[in-house]
Amino acid sequence: MQTDAAIDALTDFVQRHRRLFVLTGAGVSTESGIPDYRDDKGYWKRPEPVRYQDFMGSQAVRQRYWACSMIGWPVMANARPGAAHLALARLEARDRVRLLLTQNVDGLHRAAGSASPVELHGRIDTVVCMECRRTLPRAEFQEQLESRNPDWVALEARAAPDGDADLHGLDFSQFFVPPCPHCGGILKPDVVFFGESVPPDRVAAARAALADSDAMLVVGSSLMVYSGFRFAQAAAAASLPIAALNLGRTRADDLLALKVQAPAGAALAAVVDRLNA
Repeated sequence: MQTDAAIDALTDFVQRHRRLFVLTGAGVSTESGIPDYRDDKGYWKRPEPVRYQDFMGSQAVRQRYWACSMIGWPVMANARPGAAHLALARLEARDRVRLLLTQNVDGLHRAAGSASPVELHGRIDTVVCMECRRTLPRAEFQEQLESRNPDWVALEARAAPDGDADLHGLDFSQFFVPPCPHCGGILKPDVVFFGESVPPDRVAAARAALADSDAMLVVGSSLMVYSGFRFAQAAAAASLPIAALNLGRTRADDLLALKVQAPAGAALAAVVDRLNA
């Protein structure tokens, strides 16, 4: 499908369905400088992220994780909303979005002005104690990491998804990970790791919104992770049409009424401009 025809088709889809259930993935944030996990065929570009069980069960894994995160955090901290985030916020302001459900943990939808996105996998800018459940800002924890590990601060590494960085060939055994200041427990980013369950209240809120929607729009997600794919399955089971704006294959390709392969930011901005016209 040519670009103009694809944008026309996507605009028509949005115009005909006034209560959109929108699900977004990493493809909406790559334009903000945040790397993604998968290629256009849906395969991993890099090793899988750390698993919950490994993080909780191994001090060595936590040392490696937080060392890489300390180096990679500035990419997340300095990221700003891109054209896709802004366009979706404009669609919401026009009362065309029943719910925005995001698999991303970067907080950029809120920063763009989306009022109440459901952040399925949590927020990377918050750290939670796994014992007492108290939280602290990630920026504050970054200061603690840097002050306790000054020899690591000057290291440079290639940015990786979700505030990670590629550090190889280093001895992480001397990297100090501060404990919870309240109870001494294990601190973890307040995000859903692989092998960890999505909080049921988020799933319930998303399912309720989907039941009150008349179509689903997937933006920048391959849907390879089941936590997102299940909503496409639910939409299909309810006979809701599904459109996807994604560069490459999605797990739901056989469920789609429309697929547009184009950069998310430019495509959505064009759709909003056409609706305004």
